[in-house]
Amino acid sequence: MPSDLTDIPRTLWPRHIAIIMEGNGRWAQRQGLPRIEGHRRGVASVRRTTEECARLGIEQLTLYCLSSENWKRPQHELDFLMHLLEQYMIEERATIMDQNIRVAVIGRRDGIPDSVEREMEKTIAMSSTNTGLRLCLAVNYGGRGELVDAVRRIAERVHSGNLAAAEITEKTISDSVYTAGMPDPDLLVRTAGEMRVSNFLLWQISYAEIWVTKHCWPEFSEQDLQLAIRDYASRDRRFGGLKEMTPQ
Repeated sequence: MPSDLTDIPRTLWPRHIAIIMEGNGRWAQRQGLPRIEGHRRGVASVRRTTEECARLGIEQLTLYCLSSENWKRPQHELDFLMHLLEQYMIEERATIMDQNIRVAVIGRRDGIPDSVEREMEKTIAMSSTNTGLRLCLAVNYGGRGELVDAVRRIAERVHSGNLAAAEITEKTISDSVYTAGMPDPDLLVRTAGEMRVSNFLLWQISYAEIWVTKHCWPEFSEQDLQLAIRDYASRDRRFGGLKEMTPQ
């Protein structure tokens, strides 16, 4: 099969791929390595996947980097994750600019160390005029928390008299969540064989196609990404409707 997917009509490709990156710790334990080594290897998978999406011309890639529930993990692991995020923001800037990638970060900022937040903002600003792949990183993110924040924004508009309750529509909510202005995910990928959405993009994945691989995130390759895209392209997306029948 062509490695550039040229045998698949471009109209069948996903515009936006979202990935729940699961299994760093399990992969490390299977290798007899500490969990933090799994996170380190996971960064290499982020790099591979991002570069492959940029090469293929995918419009957006959203990665679930740190959930709001992950703060329950041991402090030394959280400190290492923050270190990796800060390091990534610094070391990947040249590649981000060379490949015309635009970086966005969604999630609450409380709990993020100041030094990490500064580097995130620097990379976001530096890449803001790029026109290629949008790389959206979900950091300290939770889908329910996102909806709470969206409801608060909408309630403030209603309270101030700028919006009537009867005028609230699905678009009002889409314009109030963290991903406002971004396309909803077409394809949701989950690694490590887990069959749940884990509080990720709950509003946005209403009609996303789900593809699960048993490979842990450090094992996720360009070939896995292409398999996911191929499978997506083969599906009949009806969005709740019925496929048109050919008259007999």
